[in-house]
Amino acid sequence: MNIGIFGARGTLGQRIVAEALGRGHAITAFARDPSRIPAERGAVRWQVADVLSAESIAAVLDGLDVLVNAYGPGPSSNAEGRYSPEDVEAAVRRADSLLTAARALLRALEKRPALRLIVVGGAGSLEVAPGLQGVDTGPDLVTALQEIGLPEAYKEVILAHRDALNLYRVSNRNWTYFSPAHITVPGERTGRFRLGGNQLVVGADGQSRISCEDYAMALVDELELPRHVQQRFTIGY
Repeated sequence: MNIGIFGARGTLGQRIVAEALGRGHAITAFARDPSRIPAERGAVRWQVADVLSAESIAAVLDGLDVLVNAYGPGPSSNAEGRYSPEDVEAAVRRADSLLTAARALLRALEKRPALRLIVVGGAGSLEVAPGLQGVDTGPDLVTALQEIGLPEAYKEVILAHRDALNLYRVSNRNWTYFSPAHITVPGERTGRFRLGGNQLVVGADGQSRISCEDYAMALVDELELPRHVQQRFTIGY
């Protein structure tokens, strides 16, 4: 299978690429800025394409069997799991780019309506109680953000993820939206996890958690055996 991916150098994107290559798939990675293409490309084929431009996306779809959108405005944490204030501020400013990317992808796929699109989404729109999404929990959301080192202003990014999901939901494209757990961090590839639909998957310890490696494993499982076409699903231990 030839898998195209935006955001291949991100925390989740890197692990999706590694998981797919490990299973024998071909990877074509896309970068908006040629300077972001690594000198050591390994088995990955790189092309220049802008996830915020429908025309740019449409120009690179030929030959792909599936397209993964792992683009996000950030921020990425450092080795200690902390976020720099500058990166957080930039992510909040760029929150609307999630909607721009969704619109561009959906428009580009007008010419390839059968091409599968897998979106690495957000967790804030998952229900934490019947009919109540995490992003709408008020003070609880602020507390949850503070616990992982993010300010209240980061809610703008969470809302943008939800708005992007709603754009996919009202489209007739061949999309799948994969929300991570609330806490998604690099760790171990265990292969032992649970999948859910629109409700947050919570473990016996009350935490919604998954390793980036297990998230990538479940995403590539979905690529190989589609079970959530035109649906959102999620994951957790």
